[in-house]
Amino acid sequence: MDLDTRKVIFIRDFLKLESEKAISQFEKLLKKEIKADLELKPMSIAEFHKRIDTSIDDSKNGRITDVDELISEIEKWS
Repeated sequence: MDLDTRKVIFIRDFLKLESEKAISQFEKLLKKEIKADLELKPMSIAEFHKRIDTSIDDSKNGRITDVDELISEIEKWS
């Protein structure tokens, strides 16, 4: 099922809603998604190259985290 079809089905189902609470929740979600889309900006080529250079420098100077250490640290978060 393509995205446009899913949108139409969603809108049809949404129009059938009678719950004020459910509609409010969808409004909040929509506003949040629109805000997130507006804040997401593509990276410039210069920024991309700067990040690559920084990453290479970090790697050369030992400023990296081993994957096993990272997994161990993440497991402690819970």
